[in-house]
Amino acid sequence: MKKTTPYLSLPYTIELKHDAEDGWFVRVKELPGCMSQGDSAAEALTMIREAMQGWLTVALEQNMTIPEPHKRLHHG
Repeated sequence: MKKTTPYLSLPYTIELKHDAEDGWFVRVKELPGCMSQGDSAAEALTMIREAMQGWLTVALEQNMTIPEPHKRLHHG
């Protein structure tokens, strides 16, 4: 858990979509295959945090390159 903690605080792009039949689908855009779902938006967002933890743990164990979050443009 400690090795993944810095990554979990980074501003990754989380996409949340609702499907009338399947509930809520959520994925982390920058982490291929890191996705989950839930019956509510809140549940899906909780589940994606767990999925990110697992994804990052495996990536670190296998010495994979972990993508950084996409840069967001700030207008001011």
